[in-house]
Amino acid sequence: MAHILVVDDEKDLVWTVTQGLRFQGYAVSAAYDGLHALRQVQAQPPDLILLDIVMPGMDGVEVCHRLRMNPGQGTIPVIFLTARFELQNKIAAFTAGADDYICKPFDMRELIARVQAVLRRRSYADTGAQVHAAEPEPHCLEMGSLHLDLNAAIAQTDAGCAQLTPNEFDLLKFLMQNPGHLFSTKQLLEDVWKYPPGTGDPALVRWHVRNVRLKIEPDPSQPIYLHTIPRHGYKLAPTSAPVAA
Repeated sequence: MAHILVVDDEKDLVWTVTQGLRFQGYAVSAAYDGLHALRQVQAQPPDLILLDIVMPGMDGVEVCHRLRMNPGQGTIPVIFLTARFELQNKIAAFTAGADDYICKPFDMRELIARVQAVLRRRSYADTGAQVHAAEPEPHCLEMGSLHLDLNAAIAQTDAGCAQLTPNEFDLLKFLMQNPGHLFSTKQLLEDVWKYPPGTGDPALVRWHVRNVRLKIEPDPSQPIYLHTIPRHGYKLAPTSAPVAA
């Protein structure tokens, strides 16, 4: 049974979400501010965190950032539940390492579908790690001057090194394992992040592509690795000259 921590200062919303998740069979605990959430994670790490952005004392973006900086907590999936839908808030959330982002008000059925997808992805990753323990995968993937350290989730180019969030790592690893292949947004949602058909938000792909480009491209506005093919999708392939993003 997966354990989910719901973090929000709106107690009525926490109660509603908690009841809906428990009805689906999840174990649920709650926190009403960022510091309380971090203490609970330290005492009993959950399998997933539903996290508000605007809270007293410490906002959700800072909570997520602190989790990602902690080696023992950095891989816990985080889904933001927030009334803040402005561009800068989404950028801040995904830069901090969010796995998903749902705006209030939301349909409980959509929330459950997103939760199931993120937990499925974590289960898939854990199973893959066990398989590779018996058959170790390469320590590093390489494409031209782009290198991905599979143990440390660090991307390296001629310009330097960058630490990737779990979602950024999953995306770059998948594309580097399929060089030159073109993938639609729908395929990336389903194949990289295990969303059931029709449940993933296409904006997630755009955000993670944007953040990966910021970390691996000399000029993110003119990528030489991660290319957009208009009306078709994305592919990873080194080029000698930049192409349009």
